[in-house]
Amino acid sequence: MIKYILTAFLSLMYLVTFSQEKVEGMVMEANNSNKHIGLSGANVYWMNSQIGTITNAEGLFSIPYKKEYNKLIISYVGFESDTLTINAPRIIHHSLTASNVLDEVTVLKEREAIEKTFLNPANVVTINSAELLKAACCNLSESFETNPAIDVNFSDAVTGTKQIQMLGLTSPYLLITQENIPMVRGASQAFGLTFTPGTWVESIQITKGSGSVVNGYESISGQINTELVKPFTDKRLFVNGYANKNGRIELNTHFNKKISEKLSTGLYVHANRRDRKEEGNDDGFLDAALGNQINVMNRWQYQNAEKGWVSFFNVRFLNDEKQIGQTSFIKTKGATIGRDQNGAWGGEINTNRFDTSIKLGYVFPEMPFQSIGFQTSYNRHKQESYFGLNTYNITHESIYSNLIFNSILGDTQNKFKTGLTFAYDGYKEFVNVMNYNRIDNSIGAFFEYSYDDLAKFNIVAGVRVDAHNRLSNFITPRLHFRYTPWDKASLKGSFGRGRRAANIFAENQKLFSSARQIKVIENGGNIYGLDPEDAWNYGVSFLQGFFLGERKGNVSLDFYRTDFKNQVVVDWENPQEISFYNLDGKSFANSFQLEVNYELVKNLDLRAAYKYYDVQTKYQTGQLQKPLQAKHRFFANLGYITESKENGAQWRFDYTLHTLGKQRLPSTTTNPEAFRLGDTVGGYSLMNAQVTKVFSNAFEFYVGGENLTNKKQNNPVLDAENPFGAYFDTSIVYAPVMGRMFYAGFRYKL
Repeated sequence: MIKYILTAFLSLMYLVTFSQEKVEGMVMEANNSNKHIGLSGANVYWMNSQIGTITNAEGLFSIPYKKEYNKLIISYVGFESDTLTINAPRIIHHSLTASNVLDEVTVLKEREAIEKTFLNPANVVTINSAELLKAACCNLSESFETNPAIDVNFSDAVTGTKQIQMLGLTSPYLLITQENIPMVRGASQAFGLTFTPGTWVESIQITKGSGSVVNGYESISGQINTELVKPFTDKRLFVNGYANKNGRIELNTHFNKKISEKLSTGLYVHANRRDRKEEGNDDGFLDAALGNQINVMNRWQYQNAEKGWVSFFNVRFLNDEKQIGQTSFIKTKGATIGRDQNGAWGGEINTNRFDTSIKLGYVFPEMPFQSIGFQTSYNRHKQESYFGLNTYNITHESIYSNLIFNSILGDTQNKFKTGLTFAYDGYKEFVNVMNYNRIDNSIGAFFEYSYDDLAKFNIVAGVRVDAHNRLSNFITPRLHFRYTPWDKASLKGSFGRGRRAANIFAENQKLFSSARQIKVIENGGNIYGLDPEDAWNYGVSFLQGFFLGERKGNVSLDFYRTDFKNQVVVDWENPQEISFYNLDGKSFANSFQLEVNYELVKNLDLRAAYKYYDVQTKYQTGQLQKPLQAKHRFFANLGYITESKENGAQWRFDYTLHTLGKQRLPSTTTNPEAFRLGDTVGGYSLMNAQVTKVFSNAFEFYVGGENLTNKKQNNPVLDAENPFGAYFDTSIVYAPVMGRMFYAGFRYKL
């Protein structure tokens, strides 16, 4: 009886607290029962305005009401968008119909490819599926080429792997999650982004600055969260084929089946292969690794609308094999590792990975603002590799669990999240002749409060307390706020702390493809003899929407600063060694970005950005700008889409320009003159383009080119003729290693 009285009281309180100057309600998935299941992340906005919001984890939303607006649009990926006529403030309970249950869907206007929210206090950029189609997006590391928030660079001269950076800091300082479960970390830092195929990605959320305390303490410069396609809303059959002139071929297939009204499953298979030796620098080394990958995931989605349950279960197996080195290198059993019978330099990087995860969510049927969720994952990552005469093996087992409870304090303007986190990481590392084994475990608790006045101001403040066997006991505060000073404007600010254990070898594997001696200057810490990293991030951003010539656009300015209180410095300034030591002095990263988005003419969109980085660290040789980091960068993207015909047929054209300014190079002054580089290197530009012909809703074909200017670094491999000598180095890469590349592919879906 007490339970029913409490439920009735909370429901009544929920109803009577609605303001008369706002529209509130719940966005749900249409079903045959009289129960409801909320859609999290649905877009709710007034037509022809910059006023909008997104639904929370339970599908609830609140949006200010203004008399001049009366058309409310509700949209969600994989569902039919609806437009409601609203003439007065009221409560709405609206259900969206999944697009895969319709006989035919005609898309009159697609969602924005990149969405910036005016009302979310965090500075979040959402990359939707339309943006991912602007490039081949073979894997996650290649999904950011058309987005200025992320910088993409080649990590070394032999593997062809791309590395991402944000706010001037490399990916280890980002929290990279898959559906809010940590994914690319530890052993997978060097190659983990290549293990998520682009076709598996439904959307990507990029958060600049410190993230939410709900997702942990490791985020320093930001968070990248990937949402995968869902069996309920993905196509029944999807096939994608890709091939490029450098010998890479790829096939992706999705098979989705609805088992019942409540249960669906999907089987996703990815395979790629490169067996052609590409060498365009006349240095005798492969420009990209030979290799093949098989990547299989089975995904189950369960929704019980009557009981309020939602759940996902994933299991994945991956095998990835790479061969690097000189073009003449031949793998031979029994030969000296990394040196074949003819004395050629080579290497192999073989990775096996197993992942499984479970997500359970329960929405209280009579209190849709209240929910409880549980997520847990296990993965085992095993890499066996050699780079010439250097050997590096690592096995990383990880367990992660997070329990989250959501509810309100009095009314829906005051919400909170609280919960517990458990994490375990077991590392077994072998570096040449040394074993580095350790176990990290932690348990933490968090509380996050959010207030939204539904008009001008909202704030999210959180704190978490963690007990870690190596990072000790510590507190992580985070704060985000948003203020609207005038119409179509959003001023945001944030600050927060992040801590992490640096995995110095896994994160810097390019050191093994060199003759550098490894030097770890211990100071008594218990992570390779080093102390953990500790940093604070502060940021402010301003977003202004506008209409010019009856076409909408927006301009944004961001400034973020990261201050390291402690850092594991990776010192490349001595060309004969690489040193790791704790910071003794100042280390900071300042990042400024100006971005403009505007529809120049109908269906022709421009996105342009200028970025400035000031990233400095106190090295043993003094306070220096970060090497291989351009202070000035310019980005532009043009996208044009023709009007869609009744069967979905259309053309899409995309062009992207990246311009990088001068970069400082790490010192090579102690090398012989023949193997010295200058102090700096000049700027350059890169151009990519793609044309897509959509023949129907079922089939499309695309062709494209990358690095159309054919920019190549002249000497990516130092002392390439003597790879077993004292001056061999493949780590100083400031420009593309490969030249102009063309590709083609197709997509078929039912």
